[in-house]
Amino acid sequence: MIDITRYDSSVVFAALVPLKDKKLLEVKLGELPSWILMQDFSPSGILGAFQRGYYRYYNKYINVRKGSISGITMVLACYVLFNYCISYKHLKHERHRKYH
Repeated sequence: MIDITRYDSSVVFAALVPLKDKKLLEVKLGELPSWILMQDFSPSGILGAFQRGYYRYYNKYINVRKGSISGITMVLACYVLFNYCISYKHLKHERHRKYH
């Protein structure tokens, strides 16, 4: 018989879930290399991961009753950061320096 006062469902649940089905935040550090190797890196698997991410973002920030500018702002901020990272090598040489 299980003592309900000392029963922790998260411990039991974590033990019953296979490693492949765990989320990244639920994986322990020692299990991380094997968890990464179990993931699907085929083109359809990568496309599915991007699709799940897109739908998760869309349903959390865009498709809501009381929407705000935060969803669009995050997309624009990521776009600006990505373009800065891409063009950093070119921008690095155009710095104004006191001594040449």
